[in-house]
Amino acid sequence: MLSLGKDGSHAMNGPRILTPQLRRLVDFPMKVGESPTWDDRTGALWFVDILAPAAFRLDADGTVVRYPMPADIGCLGLCESGKVAVCLRNGVHLLDPATGDLTLLCDPDDGRPDSRLNDGKVGPDGCLWVGTRDETAEQKGNGRLYRVKPDGTFTIVIEGLKTSNGLAWSADGRIMYHSDSSQLFAQTFGFDPSAGIISGPKRLHDFSADEGRPDGAAMDADGFYWVAGVQAGRVNRLSPEGEIVEVYKVPVKAPTMPCFGGPDLATIYLTTLNAENNGVHEDGTLFAFEVPGVRGAPVSRFAL
Repeated sequence: MLSLGKDGSHAMNGPRILTPQLRRLVDFPMKVGESPTWDDRTGALWFVDILAPAAFRLDADGTVVRYPMPADIGCLGLCESGKVAVCLRNGVHLLDPATGDLTLLCDPDDGRPDSRLNDGKVGPDGCLWVGTRDETAEQKGNGRLYRVKPDGTFTIVIEGLKTSNGLAWSADGRIMYHSDSSQLFAQTFGFDPSAGIISGPKRLHDFSADEGRPDGAAMDADGFYWVAGVQAGRVNRLSPEGEIVEVYKVPVKAPTMPCFGGPDLATIYLTTLNAENNGVHEDGTLFAFEVPGVRGAPVSRFAL
């Protein structure tokens, strides 16, 4: 039986389907928009274009500052010092926003062939967690997830991945969420915020093609996991039990990552990549929208 929700969404023994009102925030095309990150100190939004390659800062007044990168940039994270940790193909660097200068912190992937740093985020332990993408023609599972400490030392936390993605933490820092885009699953781990140790892996959800490949993700304050369904034109909101409870349909085929921002973390920012959609080319871009009653969980800063 088809029912109509109070917000105009439809449900039929499944998730609510919603169509948010999106605002496009930039007027230039991107190839692979990724890693939107809210700066609560300045009111700016950071994001990257992996293949440009460049990092961007969208200031509160609408000004966009571009920081060209010397190699593909997978993601970024904000530092306590005001610098920005940028994860490039050739390592994790510290970007000085005032000068654009880069300083190498470490290279956890150490130039491994057919591999590059991909999705990453700062965890509640103050460390940078960054995964890799297996870029062999037929992925063999050489993907990893690294934990990088502020002193530049690092450890391999997970191996055997194809495309490490979807990092996010619950508001209390006790659960880590992670996905593998190529293997179409999301998983959770117990997390010790003081030691940065994961435990007890659990499968959260196996995605169908209609649900999209699980890409970048964010957490809301109520414990729901928001993950982009790339190639399916949607953002999926999952309950702590792994059920897709809401689907936010977007007018492009390839959303890549949501994040929460704004003064009260009530705005959802969403990057996209370029794609062919029913014979029409779509450039990557940056959107914003709101969902009444939803607030985000804060994201930590790299402790350096």
